[in-house]
Amino acid sequence: MTELSHAQIERFITEGFVRIDAAFPRSLADEGRAILWRDTGFDPLDPKTWTKPVVRLGMYGQRPFADAANTPVLRAAFDQLVGRGRWQPPAALGTFPVRFPSPDDPGDAGWHVDASFGTENPDFMTWRVNVASRGRALLMLFLFSDVSESDAPTRIRAGSHLDIARQLAPAGEQGLTLRDLAANGFAETAHRQRVLATGEAGTVYLCHPFLVHTAQPHRGTRPRFMAQPPLLPAEPLRLEREHGDYSPVERAIRGALSGGL
Repeated sequence: MTELSHAQIERFITEGFVRIDAAFPRSLADEGRAILWRDTGFDPLDPKTWTKPVVRLGMYGQRPFADAANTPVLRAAFDQLVGRGRWQPPAALGTFPVRFPSPDDPGDAGWHVDASFGTENPDFMTWRVNVASRGRALLMLFLFSDVSESDAPTRIRAGSHLDIARQLAPAGEQGLTLRDLAANGFAETAHRQRVLATGEAGTVYLCHPFLVHTAQPHRGTRPRFMAQPPLLPAEPLRLEREHGDYSPVERAIRGALSGGL
């Protein structure tokens, strides 16, 4: 695949995500996973050493990660979904929540959207999101291991980005905190179809920044390696453009607010 089809773009607008198989080579996933295994401190061949349900690893900008984030197919998709010249080339992949098979509660399995500004506050529940998605052009899920339904795939509420856009609109530029958004447990999105972010290593899900999603406990047998970086904007999203050159990210928000979606 060299670019997204019209049907894929339209589904992104209505469902809030697009799945791209083989978005980066499996060889890069293998190289990156070897680095991540080392940093977990666990032995990949000895499950007895996998003593935590989740290990969070920090920013990774080494070659396999930077190359995985900047393949021609992904850069073309960024242009199509966000707009040419409106996004920053990823220099690194963000936090890796590495999930291990475990009977224990991972402590982070709750429906949410990812905040995009106000993150200097140590209380993450005060981090904010606004209707113009200040500070975030896309949410991205990079699979660095094969992920089946048994391997704690991220759960997605398809179409929930539309509900969140409508919730954010009255708050204007200031937006809402995660505490505000989570006050009712995202009940306004509970009717949405649930989709599991499964796929082979090298699969990437490009998601609308307002998409509601959650982790889940790992009840399978294979550790799951996934990055969840933002795509950063090079310029703010705009919901009013003089020439109407709206990106699919902006079209989804506008459609939600106008009642067209």
